[in-house]
Amino acid sequence: MMKSTIARVAVAAVIGFGLAAGAAHAAEEGEHATPHYPLIKPERMTWSFAGPFGTYDPGQLQRGLKVYREVCSACHGLTRVAFRTLGQESGPRFEEGQVRTIAAEYQVMNADPDENGDMFERAGEPKDHFPSPYANEVAAAASNGGAAPPDLSLIAKARAVERGLPWFIFDMFLPYQEQGADYLHALLTGYQEPPEGVEVAEGTYYNPYFIAGQSLKMPPPMSDDQVEYTDGSPQTVEQYSRDVSAFLMWAAEPHLVERKQMGFRVIIFLIVFAGLLYATKKKIWSKAH
Repeated sequence: MMKSTIARVAVAAVIGFGLAAGAAHAAEEGEHATPHYPLIKPERMTWSFAGPFGTYDPGQLQRGLKVYREVCSACHGLTRVAFRTLGQESGPRFEEGQVRTIAAEYQVMNADPDENGDMFERAGEPKDHFPSPYANEVAAAASNGGAAPPDLSLIAKARAVERGLPWFIFDMFLPYQEQGADYLHALLTGYQEPPEGVEVAEGTYYNPYFIAGQSLKMPPPMSDDQVEYTDGSPQTVEQYSRDVSAFLMWAAEPHLVERKQMGFRVIIFLIVFAGLLYATKKKIWSKAH
């Protein structure tokens, strides 16, 4: 009883400290009038891969790949993702023939030169990776006003927005790792007209969910009915954003499901092992007395 009371008091103290720290931080920000980005934090979304038993939805990943190929790939690469992984059991689950067909639609630079020593392009194969739309970083920057579009292979892990106090305390015990997908969805659906009195730089677009400022150079990339779905899913910006965000989460964490399964097995093993140790201890000490 006493231990339970102490534990509740400790938890309350931690939460109270977090709230107080958050309030103090907010007051300090208000005093100095320094904006903190993103101006609006992403809303926590519901994802099929969330939680200890969550898994990727193959249909959603296939739709997300379609959105990437028809919209995002014009500016963004996916160079750390191999075509063969599209057939992964815990991924999009494309058939082998489908993987070969998708890979063959791309031209990739062969790793070795021909008999004359010249490099050449060929049709992609499952062993290859998605090519970049640009020859190099300099060309990418030159085509986009001096700022090279980021590669999207790991973007769902690289652009996560932390939830801050006191929520990160709970996240340590109930791991929440969907911040990246939440952020991508919020960014893609968050374009809007700037509020009255707010000016944005010429050639940029206001988006309060952007992690590095109040506006960015990328214009709204999607519109309703831009990508045709064949499975009856809504052809809206909201659905496109959900699907491509889930696909990019898979691209960054292709072994997420296997890792969760392994973690579950380890927890079961540790529980059984602890029980055996306890039983052994009881048996040994009962003989000692």
